[in-house]
Amino acid sequence: MLRINQLKRKLGAGQAVYGVISSIPSPAAIELIAEAAFDFVIIDMEHVLINPETVENMIRTAEAYDLTPLVRVADLNPKTLLRLLDGGAQGIVLPMIESPEQLADAIAACKYHPLGRRSLNAGRPGAFGKNSLAQYVGRANEETLLVAMIESAEGARRAAEIAAVPGLDMILEGAADLSQSLGVPWQIDQPAVQQALLDTWQAASAAGVPYCALPRQAGDLGRWRARGVKAFVLGDDRGIAFRALQARLASLSAEGN
Repeated sequence: MLRINQLKRKLGAGQAVYGVISSIPSPAAIELIAEAAFDFVIIDMEHVLINPETVENMIRTAEAYDLTPLVRVADLNPKTLLRLLDGGAQGIVLPMIESPEQLADAIAACKYHPLGRRSLNAGRPGAFGKNSLAQYVGRANEETLLVAMIESAEGARRAAEIAAVPGLDMILEGAADLSQSLGVPWQIDQPAVQQALLDTWQAASAAGVPYCALPRQAGDLGRWRARGVKAFVLGDDRGIAFRALQARLASLSAEGN
């Protein structure tokens, strides 16, 4: 059944929220994230090969823990967006948004009438028709959270227009692809990349749209907090697990020498 979107409530209340990207296609990965007390998880379908049944079971696991499950899609195909929302995703992360028109079209695919054109279905979120579906569509529009990733020079240039699109709930920065778009792949400390991030944050702030940052280095979290940012993605589970394993092996190897 449709659940209250706790992340949306916390963002609206101005609370600090922390999420992580789940790149390990397993419900067990969601359990680890939930038990670690994160507020939300972004199940990654953009960079990870993952089947729909696994995604749905990962969503179910998040629901059991009251962890808000978002899904980052590989493209903006309306049928893909529809199936993920019908499978219970409480929000969609839309990659590589570069224009307000592109974003508005994606939002319309995720919202029911009168806000969009999402196809009607009495599936999991609609409790299979147990309750009034006419009331369900209104609640679904309220609870579905839509996130635009701005991760290109063009997206950053048009950030103010993008942030003004009705129905947008949050902007998520994508410094990695942004750095490549600006001609300096993976060099996110370059002034042009940092300026584009600031421009995007300022556009979001001016529009009253929450901005989500990805702290990558020491001091990043504090700098974003000082700017008033309260939403953060703290990496992906594969990278976190790799670094923890690497550090563990290094510490034990050092003891043995």
